[in-house]
Amino acid sequence: MISKFRLVVLLLFATSIGFAQTKEELKAEKAKAQKVADSAQAVADGAQAKIDALPGWRKAIFGTLGFSISEQRNAFTQGVPNNSTGNIGISVNAYANLIEEKFFWRNSGLINFAWTRLDDRDDPNDNDSFEPTTDIFTLTSLYGRNISKKWAVSALAEYRTTVLNDFNDPGYLDFGVGFTWTPITNLVVVIHPANYNFVFSSGDTIFESSLGAKIVADYTRKVGAINFKTNLSAFISYEEVDDLSNWTWNNSFSYTLWKKIGVGFDFGLRSNKQEALNFALNQNPATATSFDDVDNDLQTYWTFGLSYAF
Repeated sequence: MISKFRLVVLLLFATSIGFAQTKEELKAEKAKAQKVADSAQAVADGAQAKIDALPGWRKAIFGTLGFSISEQRNAFTQGVPNNSTGNIGISVNAYANLIEEKFFWRNSGLINFAWTRLDDRDDPNDNDSFEPTTDIFTLTSLYGRNISKKWAVSALAEYRTTVLNDFNDPGYLDFGVGFTWTPITNLVVVIHPANYNFVFSSGDTIFESSLGAKIVADYTRKVGAINFKTNLSAFISYEEVDDLSNWTWNNSFSYTLWKKIGVGFDFGLRSNKQEALNFALNQNPATATSFDDVDNDLQTYWTFGLSYAF
């Protein structure tokens, strides 16, 4: 009886040793395979860097789609106890850059639209359609002739407007010349001391065009499954720096989880005193008569949802 017990114990001990050895062997195999994979990835990254350095076009497009729906019944703490709501947001970034030995031509576009719907089920006459909320449309074209490895003489055209609400009302067109600095591959800094900011609007409004300086900093990067873009665009007016200047900072991030589908996050900040005064005049003309009467509150937006890399 004792010998059988000892035999069972020995078998269990031998089996545990066998499993332990197998586990260590698997760990060793994994480490060896990981080393080979890391080496192959380093070779692939080096080849991609050489490809990126070659003359020619670089093109990409990626975007984010965010949406949500909700419904409430008999929510008596609400002003609208029986309602259904929906939110839809879409953001698309695209660029097409021609990089040659002596010159470059960089083009990019951004759209960020959002709609919101509130249906009051107790009011048959309410507006239950989707109403636009976020409305951003930007096109940029930058041409430069290289004067050194990192500096170029350049000309920039940048157009910004809304589309869903009032197209080109207001609309902004910056056109100027100066210099472009590219300290690293993915960073482009535009410094244009001669720039005119054309402002388009209909009717009798407070919007004014002016001469000034344009500064743009753009960083675009794709690393594996990650797409990232940040763009800061600022206009500094020479005529009325506090009232006619403006700046916009847009950021986009997406991470691919499966095939071309992933998650994306976009957010932006904007400051424009002309827009703040125009809004105040439309809301209450009696209390806002000049730039001194308004607070230039920071404008913000963000979108989070599914992303798709085209």
